[in-house]
Amino acid sequence: MKSFWSLILTAACASLALAQTPVIATNGTINGASFATGQAVAPGSLVSIFGTELAASLTQNDTIPLSTTLNNVSVTINNIPAGLYFVSAGQVNAQIPWDVLPTGTTSGTASVVIKRGNTSSAAQTVNIVPVAPGIFFLSDAGGWAIAINPDGTLAAPAGAIAGLTTHPAKAGDGIAIYATGLGAVDPTVANGAASLDKLRTAKVTPGVLVGGKSATVLFAGLTPQFPGVNQVNFAVPTGLTAGPVPLQLQAGGITTSDAVKMAVQ
Repeated sequence: MKSFWSLILTAACASLALAQTPVIATNGTINGASFATGQAVAPGSLVSIFGTELAASLTQNDTIPLSTTLNNVSVTINNIPAGLYFVSAGQVNAQIPWDVLPTGTTSGTASVVIKRGNTSSAAQTVNIVPVAPGIFFLSDAGGWAIAINPDGTLAAPAGAIAGLTTHPAKAGDGIAIYATGLGAVDPTVANGAASLDKLRTAKVTPGVLVGGKSATVLFAGLTPQFPGVNQVNFAVPTGLTAGPVPLQLQAGGITTSDAVKMAVQ
């Protein structure tokens, strides 16, 4: 049995934990795929928000439409609740609301606030632009893009990624990659919702560069199952040197990093 003072101490510690104030890092809201710093983000895209004391523990969302509260943590962007993928002490992954800017406005700034229990962070500002692409990649496995071959494997050298079947792509193959930040889609979709009900195409078709060569884009829009995640399908161009090559998107005046790669043969 706990002593009286032990119970008092436990209650006091719990109260202190609840009172901890979340702090968003300066310029801490960034593209959730590329992690590019110093760039604006687009409506509907996924972002990672970095800071301290953002949540009591790690919690992942398992609902669609995305929940706007996880582990007693919520995020508002321009006072609009944001759908959450993940919260932890140092990072929150969220979706920028599609309607983050007033109707008729395509660029501007947004105020980001994280609320933990009854305690809110100071607001931090993020710039919003119509399109700001980023490619999802495996940061802990050499920077390979999530580039899916026609047979469902990843376009990386054989054996390059532990636990996954991989092989290089060849010229003419149709490849699907996952990205975020391609902006508005047609038809529109609700904040936090998936796109299982119908095909939604990006209003801006990005350019795709494979090893510096332009690829033919076959489709650019939303994935059916993941809110805020874009799918871009393209044909691998001819004339590439076998081996790892940079994979990049171009849209809205942004060319994504050449550090993200896929393998060709």
